[in-house]
Amino acid sequence: MTLPHFIYHPDPVGSGSVQPSCATCVSCNQARGFIYVGPVYAIDEYENCICPWCIADGSAHQRLGATFVDEESIGLDGEDTLSEAQIAEVSQRTPGFNGWQQERWFTHCDDAAEFVGKAGHAELLELGPAAIAAVQDSTGLEDGPQWQAFFNVLDKDHGPTAYLFKCRHCATLGAYQDSH
Repeated sequence: MTLPHFIYHPDPVGSGSVQPSCATCVSCNQARGFIYVGPVYAIDEYENCICPWCIADGSAHQRLGATFVDEESIGLDGEDTLSEAQIAEVSQRTPGFNGWQQERWFTHCDDAAEFVGKAGHAELLELGPAAIAAVQDSTGLEDGPQWQAFFNVLDKDHGPTAYLFKCRHCATLGAYQDSH
């Protein structure tokens, strides 16, 4: 079964937010082969029990009152103006991701960006100079020993971790980082 397409999170399996599973979705009562394992904001607990299809079509939000990205975390820099429809698409119909602390969603060109994924030192080296520069810019650290020490300890799985995004319009990379 082909996963639904998410414009703001194009590879939720690759990012680790959706995983193969035989679990039954609490929203549609179907076992479709994949389950969402990211954050769920709702009155009730819905851990690892909502399928990507119910996120994509908005039915998990309608039936369960669930959102998957905290609306307040979208565009924290305040430079971009997003419409209510854009915010609803990200928060209600897009898989979120697990961070160490409060997640943030990068915006650019007056739109939410695509979530690329988590990255540590090795992944950033593989992704190249633009990704490294986006993370360095988000830290406020200049080139030098402090930046190099921070860059060297970035770790995708154990923190501190970088979270990368790509603008849907101009391909500018954005990032933030956190640790536990």
